[in-house]
Amino acid sequence: MIRTTLLRCAGCILLALATLGIVDDRAWAARQEPIRIAFISNNAFDFWTIAEKGCQKAEKEFGVTVITRRPARGTPVEQRRIIEDLLTKGVHGIAISPNDALNQKEFLDEVASKVPLITQDSDLPPGSKRLCYIGTNNFEAGRSAGELVKKALPQGGQVMIFVGKLDVQNAIERRNGVIAALAGVATFDEASKLAAGSYPLKIGAFEVLGTRTDNADRAKCKSNAEDTLVKYPRIRCLVGLWEYNPPALLAAVKDAGKEGQVLVVGFDENEETLQGIKDGFVQGTIVQQPFEFGYQSVRILAAIAKGDRSVLPESGIQYVPHREIHRGNVDAFRQELKELKGK
Repeated sequence: MIRTTLLRCAGCILLALATLGIVDDRAWAARQEPIRIAFISNNAFDFWTIAEKGCQKAEKEFGVTVITRRPARGTPVEQRRIIEDLLTKGVHGIAISPNDALNQKEFLDEVASKVPLITQDSDLPPGSKRLCYIGTNNFEAGRSAGELVKKALPQGGQVMIFVGKLDVQNAIERRNGVIAALAGVATFDEASKLAAGSYPLKIGAFEVLGTRTDNADRAKCKSNAEDTLVKYPRIRCLVGLWEYNPPALLAAVKDAGKEGQVLVVGFDENEETLQGIKDGFVQGTIVQQPFEFGYQSVRILAAIAKGDRSVLPESGIQYVPHREIHRGNVDAFRQELKELKGK
């Protein structure tokens, strides 16, 4: 017990010195305690399986130990408990996709004063103490989803947007990106003003009925979609912005017997979404590169733990490009996924 405590204290001292650039890789190599990097998701869905594969690759390449955690219910309270436990165990860096970013900012800034902290997948508000953000440009990805809606409904029509929560930055940015594409506006601020208006939101040939949230509950998402299909019989497109949303929307459309009448536009690479594209009931999906979220997060935090801060992007942001998956490339993409997952 005493030896473990002493090693942990020594590790903390070296971490502080490394942060100041006083020690280098050789000092870290001489330690008996391994470098431990934590990677924390914002929910427990399958999207994170691929991100964890990236963590595993980086773990081997950079000689560190990676601890992955998925909050079962996807709440900020769970994330706090996970972080507090990890700090007690003496991790040397944390990568997190923060839930309720605005209200967690103060807590996460405090964490950042104790251990190197980066965000991945979803960012904190401007002015936070996180070292960098790694992930998708979610506003532009949302805009790409909006372009898919325009392809699905070239003459316009009624649209409903679905997402787990609107207190998560990536959800806000994606929703505003969809609205920006439909309205033909260029900036996030312009889209934000529109999104804050009265619903139904009439923009050009489109009528955005609203945004339905489900607290990261797939069953609730399906129920929301079922209600929408009954309440708005003229609706033409359902847009799901989180990984589990499109399959839930597709299930509701099938149960209502409206396949082909009401199209789905998706986000991420759930297998049911991809099959829906193949079958012609999902117009397309915008996919990220979660493998890179995991790999790059570990790469950067491992380097920082060893005293190398040159890995940090100057802007504080490292965007990972998104892609559009449609009927013409869905088979090739499915094969890519199998290879990533080692299947």
